[in-house]
Amino acid sequence: GAIAKREGRFELANEGTLLLDEITEISLSVQAKLLRVLEEEEFERVGGVKTIKVDVRIIATTNRDIVDEVDKGRFRQDLFYRLNVIPQYIPPLRERKEDIPLLVNYFLERYKKEGQCRVDTINKEAMRSLCEYKWPGNIRELENMVHRAVLMSNSNEINAEQFFNGYKIV
Repeated sequence: GAIAKREGRFELANEGTLLLDEITEISLSVQAKLLRVLEEEEFERVGGVKTIKVDVRIIATTNRDIVDEVDKGRFRQDLFYRLNVIPQYIPPLRERKEDIPLLVNYFLERYKKEGQCRVDTINKEAMRSLCEYKWPGNIRELENMVHRAVLMSNSNEINAEQFFNGYKIV
């Protein structure tokens, strides 16, 4: 039922960068197609007849041990080698406690710009609680918790209870 040409992610990222988040989640068949595009720097649209050339820098992320995924046959070794040009390890949030206040303030400022926030500060007890928490969901969990507290707040300051009250800690 397609009646119009629609550019895909690779076309849109041509001469730029494409982020492939949670790369280990894609199926082996999609991994094969991705590898082909990366090696040949071209592809054909589904149902298309024209070859499209692309020049794309790839940033791939995962929260899994990708070498373990390769060893277990769940991630293609050839694709791993193609993507593993400049590997970067970013420790989980629980190992970067000093980043928590910076991230909390970043999220607050973003929600203020979006008009979702009237909160000006987070009290010291709340910040200490956030820094002591283990963050199994990493930065996504922190962002969600800040967003929730902002939406639920009745004042211009958030306290620890507003962050953790009713929050299911895994």
